[in-house]
Amino acid sequence: MSQKYNDTPQNKNRFTITAALPYTNGPIHIGHLAGVYVPADIYARYLRLKGKDVAFICGSDEHGVAIPMKAKKEGVTPQEIIDKYHGIIKKSFQDFGISFDNYSRTSAEIHHKTASDFFKKLYEDGNFIEEVTEQLYDDEAQQFLADRFVTGTCPRCSFEGAYGDQCENCGSSLNATDLIDPKSAITGSIPALKQTKHWFLPLDQYDTFLREWIIKGHKNDWKPNVYGQVKSWIDEGLKPRAVTRDLDWGIPVPVEGADGKVLYVWFDAPIGYISSTKEWAEKEGKDWEAYWKDSRLIHFIGKDNIVFHCIIFPSMLQAHGDFILPENVPANEFLNLEGQKLSTSKNWAVWLHEYLEEFPEKQDVLRYTLTANAPETKDNDFTWKDFQARNNNELVAIFGNFINRVVVLSHKYYDGIIPEPEELSTIDKQTLQELKKYPEILSTSIEKYRFREASQELMNLARLGNKYLADEEPWKVIKEDEARVKTIMYVALQIASGLAVLSEPFLPFTSEKLKGMLAFNTLSEAPQWNDVVEKEVLLPAGHRIEKASLLFSKIEDAEIQKQLEKLEATKKANEAETKTEKAMTEPQKDTITFDDFTKLDIRVGTILEAEKMPKADKLIVLKVDTGIDVRTIVSGIAKSFNAEDIIGKQVSVLVNLAPRKLRGVESEGMILMTENKDGKLVFINPDEDGTQNGVTIN
Repeated sequence: MSQKYNDTPQNKNRFTITAALPYTNGPIHIGHLAGVYVPADIYARYLRLKGKDVAFICGSDEHGVAIPMKAKKEGVTPQEIIDKYHGIIKKSFQDFGISFDNYSRTSAEIHHKTASDFFKKLYEDGNFIEEVTEQLYDDEAQQFLADRFVTGTCPRCSFEGAYGDQCENCGSSLNATDLIDPKSAITGSIPALKQTKHWFLPLDQYDTFLREWIIKGHKNDWKPNVYGQVKSWIDEGLKPRAVTRDLDWGIPVPVEGADGKVLYVWFDAPIGYISSTKEWAEKEGKDWEAYWKDSRLIHFIGKDNIVFHCIIFPSMLQAHGDFILPENVPANEFLNLEGQKLSTSKNWAVWLHEYLEEFPEKQDVLRYTLTANAPETKDNDFTWKDFQARNNNELVAIFGNFINRVVVLSHKYYDGIIPEPEELSTIDKQTLQELKKYPEILSTSIEKYRFREASQELMNLARLGNKYLADEEPWKVIKEDEARVKTIMYVALQIASGLAVLSEPFLPFTSEKLKGMLAFNTLSEAPQWNDVVEKEVLLPAGHRIEKASLLFSKIEDAEIQKQLEKLEATKKANEAETKTEKAMTEPQKDTITFDDFTKLDIRVGTILEAEKMPKADKLIVLKVDTGIDVRTIVSGIAKSFNAEDIIGKQVSVLVNLAPRKLRGVESEGMILMTENKDGKLVFINPDEDGTQNGVTIN
């Protein structure tokens, strides 16, 4: 395999911008917006204003295991699920002003063909290895379990709700067989290992390429959270990754001997960027290849997608050989809601389609709040009180107040006609020079993907306008020096015009409204981004502007209280559901035969040593005298017992359980436990202390 890579497009003014494909198993919430879609939209809008050739691409990811899981839960078909949520998501993005050039879906025919052709090229070029491996199998459901159909305890952080492909608590990428105490998400039963054949992308063969491209090539320009996670993954040692799955939902593997298998969603989904670009280019009469072979490629994603976009997809592109590699992958951290992690399953979220119904015409308020508090370097928290404060104290009191005063005074004094200025004073010249600095200030922040910083610089421009008016006091000066007021209002209107142009990436609805108020449409040439720097005059004297209308309105306490009460109701419902689940006794498992029971070798043992496993909240490493030997057993009891308190305790031990490695320690049995009425773990003890070790429990 060649280690050369295509990372330097000749056309550096062409940009292909992708935003992570959302799963169509539910609507969009504020975490998705803050992590991916708002920053991507700011960047795309900015580049267009700078005159760049932009293809802003996205689409619905409709082949994830989450889709049939959702369908099974709701008693409908997967097709019904994807059609429902694709429609909701696409409309929400449109109504919120996310300016995709194309929003496609991976169920589209063009995507099936593109993904199949991509797989076949890698297959024919010998880029896959074929292996028979053991995969978790649900006997009750009679099917192999894809990654998301398996849940269990994360081997890295001990989070008990990890999925078979990823832990959403620590962000680690996993394999289903890595999980501690895995369970089937379909039936709740404990799965068994069964052999199956799959095709693997040998990531270990791309180690040199990835080290050269990422560690040497992007150490200084990728965000630290992205670079750090990728370097750690590479340093741990790359392993082959299966690119096919045993499922009946997805794109069939297009080779012989692959009946009943589909492409792994993380092989299929990123190819959706390419197929969506093809779909757009065909509609627009463009050459799609230019945007994947001679373009600057930027992936906007959340931190849980870093490994897939920085290691797996680039390795796929490198193996294919025809496409450009991403120049940058600016991933954000997670956004919490009112101090708690966002959870779609627990309805702990602010859903975009509901927000748009409850706060009509306030798209930009949410955009601004999410940007001003963006989780760019660490997890951040969205609160409704902060949302209200950002709107009332910044958008209304600073930005909106300045524009309202300028437009109202212009109509009061000059019937909305921009006055001819007198000679500019020192403060006038300084203020206009400050205005000219802002395009470069904003560009510097945006091009470094510091959108939070950029949003505050935009607000500083509005503050500049407010300070200028407050210092010059045209409402007082008008009584003494009418000529001076003409100059003051002329300068203030130039700042207002600059705000109309420069706010578009951040506040597109506000920008459009402000441009209408300033009657940009009647100008022979409306001001553009570069004009703020290059032109002395943005709004010429004699130009008539429209009357004032409020850009922003205050959000009252009652509106915020309504949202807080909705969340409180959700919290109580979740607590009640949890309480009910705990109170329910587990149903009887499948009947077994007496012969099955006699296979269990359960003996009395004594705990000789106990030590909490480092960096694991749940695990204790035990040395247990079983009467037949002294063996190591790893047990997930650390949340119920202190290690030093259980030394000398007699316990019941399943001694003929197959050994299994847990976080690098081989566990040679299982301590039998149960829960008391309070849900606390307790030992299943022999009848009385002092029973001889090794005695069989019948």
